Amino acid sequence: QLQLVESGGGLVQPGGSLRLSCAASGFTLDVYAIGWFRQAPGKEREGVACISSSDGSAYYADSVKGRFTISRDNKKNTAYLEMNSLKPEDTAVYYCAIGDSLSLGTRFYKFWGQGTQVTVSS
Repeated sequence: QLQLVESGGGLVQPGGSLRLSCAASGFTLDVYAIGWFRQAPGKEREGVACISSSDGSAYYADSVKGRFTISRDNKKNTAYLEMNSLKPEDTAVYYCAIGDSLSLGTRFYKFWGQGTQVTVSS
């Protein structure tokens, strides 16, 4: 069974940190670009960060640049999103996805995880 499973979400105070994981099963991640996306209530899903399958190139949304870091460990078949200096506006359900193109656009991704909730609040 093909699966992407996100974990690591939770409640954190403003200024805090979380590390999200995206574990793949039933297939290998190494041939795919990986993206992290988020969706807040009443808003469209937006791209946060993405990383290439080949050279580790990464793109970030302006809203998270300098605070979030995307990485991948192909040996563990897992991707990560390190989130620092979290703000209340980062509150959302976070999803990982795989695709063939390196992009922050949702339409380029073809298989999605179920998401993990991140809440930034004091």
